Amino acid sequence: MAMNIFLEFIIGQDRAKKILKISFERDRTGHAYLFRGPAGVGKKTLAMSFAAYINCLSPSSGDVCGFCSSCRKFTSGNHPDLIYVEPQGAAIKINQIRELKKDITFPPFEARYRVILIPDIHSTMRRKEVANSLLKILEEPPEQTVFILTGDEAGDILPTILSRCQIIPFYSLNYGELALELQKDGVEQETAATLAAVAEGSLGRARKFLKEDLLSFRRKIVEQLLHLSPDHPDSVEAIFELAEETAGMKEDVDELLDLLSIWIRDVILAGKGLGGQVISRDVLDLLPSAVQRWSIEALTRHISSIATARKQLQSNCTRTLVCEVLFFDML
Repeated sequence: MAMNIFLEFIIGQDRAKKILKISFERDRTGHAYLFRGPAGVGKKTLAMSFAAYINCLSPSSGDVCGFCSSCRKFTSGNHPDLIYVEPQGAAIKINQIRELKKDITFPPFEARYRVILIPDIHSTMRRKEVANSLLKILEEPPEQTVFILTGDEAGDILPTILSRCQIIPFYSLNYGELALELQKDGVEQETAATLAAVAEGSLGRARKFLKEDLLSFRRKIVEQLLHLSPDHPDSVEAIFELAEETAGMKEDVDELLDLLSIWIRDVILAGKGLGGQVISRDVLDLLPSAVQRWSIEALTRHISSIATARKQLQSNCTRTLVCEVLFFDML
């Protein structure tokens, strides 16, 4: 699948792009970089673009040409001097690092720099022996080889690896820029603005919300909770069905709980007359009913119930049961 390799088309991260461009233009490209920042803000995309840029045969105006043989291979994802180390299962294994050591014994096939991309090391490099094996390579890196590691800002990364890399900081994207990018994908303006805000400036997270249709499912939950009565016998069956459907979201349940927490925050703000600060524009029409239905105290308890549910889900409790208890608490 074709990918974007142009630096100018990457939204935001101007500081990171400037640092990388200057290092290359001054012939000071580092042997190891750590792109660190929030998830979904373009770390892997910029890593691929930078790999293409430092190997472009005819770079122009601080960017790739997009037409040379090297650029075409990076665009297709088939450049022989790009090594992408993906985890086997949930983590990178020691045999992968050993194989990497063999691969980089020889010079690049055709590129100016061989680029080794190791994404998400905060979660994929779990075993100390794997990290130590990688550390030995970083301590004595081969010539014409550039390592690019990516990691979340809150992730746990060994200090020894941090000390061997030049850290390139990444930041959350501007909400306005992010909303415009989503609108280019055909997202309606109001929905795009909501996604940008609830995703906290993460394009990757916003696109995940969109792909899994989480905003629509949140609306369904909110509407059900608003219309169900704790004293009505039909409410029990309705909650069971809603809980089962929610549990079926599996790994997306945590994101859904985030969206519910944001909505409750918005209801509290609206109840205090601060409707202008509401960010869940997609359920704006439901706010008056929610303000009338629940007191500030009740909404505060809802937030606490969501926090409890999140902890229980992390402890591998039965998803359906956790969701049932949560929704009954929120009636």
